[in-house]
Amino acid sequence: MTLLYSEVEEELRAAVRGLLADRYPPATVLARAETASPYDAALWKSLARDIGAAGLLIPEQYGGAGASAREAAVVLEELGRAVTPVPFLTSSVMATRALLAARSDAAEELLAALASGDATAAPAVSFALPPYAVPFHAPEGVGALWPVRAMGGVLSGRVPAVAGAETADVLLVPAGRTLYAVAAADVRVEPVVSLDLTRPIATVTLEGAPATPVSAGLAPLRAALELGAGLLASEQLGVAEWCLSTTVAYVKERHQFARPIGSFQALKHRLADLWTQIVQARAAARNAADALATAMERSDDRAAADEATTAVAVAQAWCGTVAVRAAEECVQMHGGLGMTWEHPVHLYLKRAKADEIALGTPGDHRDALAALAGIPAPPGS
Repeated sequence: MTLLYSEVEEELRAAVRGLLADRYPPATVLARAETASPYDAALWKSLARDIGAAGLLIPEQYGGAGASAREAAVVLEELGRAVTPVPFLTSSVMATRALLAARSDAAEELLAALASGDATAAPAVSFALPPYAVPFHAPEGVGALWPVRAMGGVLSGRVPAVAGAETADVLLVPAGRTLYAVAAADVRVEPVVSLDLTRPIATVTLEGAPATPVSAGLAPLRAALELGAGLLASEQLGVAEWCLSTTVAYVKERHQFARPIGSFQALKHRLADLWTQIVQARAAARNAADALATAMERSDDRAAADEATTAVAVAQAWCGTVAVRAAEECVQMHGGLGMTWEHPVHLYLKRAKADEIALGTPGDHRDALAALAGIPAPPGS
């Protein structure tokens, strides 16, 4: 195991960063953030097809690149660094992982469509749902977890706070103990106000929607949420790194009392503390990506799966809080400029806060980590 980036990962980073710098600079981010459609279809096409991000995790036999979670983590770092509104996390990571774990004919057909970039998918569950809420082996009565019911091959119900639904062609909907694929054209997607303007959420309503079973159990959904949570830490790392580097550049240029404010000892200490926390966040995020890559490669190794679950809990317990702190420090050290809509830092603060509660809060992951380590909860909790 190594936390260092490989040559291939650095080349992938350079390709993604170059594309985003050319096609999605901060001015473009700001211009699209408050429009009715923040997603940039042309940018996603370039990222999905030209760079091959859409099929990064999909095996070559289905038309993908056959890469690992480590490479996907690098892409998410760069997408977080630019708060890019593309469906990579929901489609190319979470939905793809669910379909890979399903191992059914229906899933394989969808994987081929996702790999080519011709279609996108999204899990139709609340974006706040932690992976630990989904049992590996669904007991009787587990259907109470889901607001959607299956009857006669059709689905009915209403799912709030779904990320990626507006751009998805296919939704992966859990109902009872089965995961179904539903065409987005057969459901009603209603956008709702989201804190994060660069990652819209929506309410999905199904009224007798035709559905195709892709998995007879919930393990694929659990795997999708766990991979999403683990790699979300890399996105949070990208957000934090942008905030730190932008703040350092600003405090070198902003002068007060004929001195750059970065020379003030109080600000030096705050930035040094933040740098230390981001270094720790990078280690946690890289460890999660590496553990997930190993677990996906050794799909029948229970020890590798347990190690990945622990690594995900550690990464999310730490990285979400660090990203929020980095964004807050960025706003504060930019002074009045940081409080304006013209500066993109507010988008990073909103992404950091939204990511902190996405796929489980830091508290959810700390509770899970305590259970994994056999540490009992305090009395009365």
